[in-house]
Amino acid sequence: MNPVRANMVKHPGEYRWSSYVANATGKKTEWLTPHGEYLALGAEEAKRLEAYRGLFATDLDLGPELVREIRTSTHGGYAVGDTRFRDEIERTLKRCATPRTIGRPRQ
Repeated sequence: MNPVRANMVKHPGEYRWSSYVANATGKKTEWLTPHGEYLALGAEEAKRLEAYRGLFATDLDLGPELVREIRTSTHGGYAVGDTRFRDEIERTLKRCATPRTIGRPRQ
């Protein structure tokens, strides 16, 4: 199995805890409160549903390097992004957002 293409499910609507079904079809769920970013997709529900489905119309083209970076960052609790973004996250959260080298600093 190609690790880059390994998926939990083939479509987000198949995942039990995904908000996809509610956000893409309008099916009401008691556990979901619409997020502000979702509501900003359109003033009318039909427009929001259509816009949300559009977000999933094409596959993401993730190369193996990006997949590796995402996995490493996820496992280590680090931010994914360029140096400026990681520095901003570190200043804002006051915590490490970039993997550090292992061992003692060189003298």
